[in-house]
Amino acid sequence: MSTTNTPQPTYRVLIGKPGLDGHDRGAKVIARALRDAGFEVIYSGLHQTPEMLVATALQEDVDAVGLSILSGAHNSLMPKLINLLAEKDAADIIVFGGGIIPDEDIEPLIDKGVRKIFTPGTSTVEVVDYLRKACAERHAALNS
Repeated sequence: MSTTNTPQPTYRVLIGKPGLDGHDRGAKVIARALRDAGFEVIYSGLHQTPEMLVATALQEDVDAVGLSILSGAHNSLMPKLINLLAEKDAADIIVFGGGIIPDEDIEPLIDKGVRKIFTPGTSTVEVVDYLRKACAERHAALNS
């Protein structure tokens, strides 16, 4: 039985730390897990504005932007980034998030365009699997 090795596409992901939150351990754990799984990862560093993250996302031609927010500003920062992407004709870029986000805030964020929220305790395997599938769907939609 012969098997054909089809190359896995390389997806590009920006991991961003918007706002005044100075804790980035979780973001770095996700960035490393994605990198180890074959993703190209761009890490923004701390204290980024949504405008800075959108500019980086466009410049780096990313498939997804992951926002790590522990400061409680998720209800303003995430929708702002999504709106800025839409203004730049880049609404197809997947926006996902993680951090300290109360359960009652998750559905309203999804309604505003955040594709997925990962809360503390989510395995890195779950994040990688989700992004691999979501990025593949994005590429299929862009190529159809």
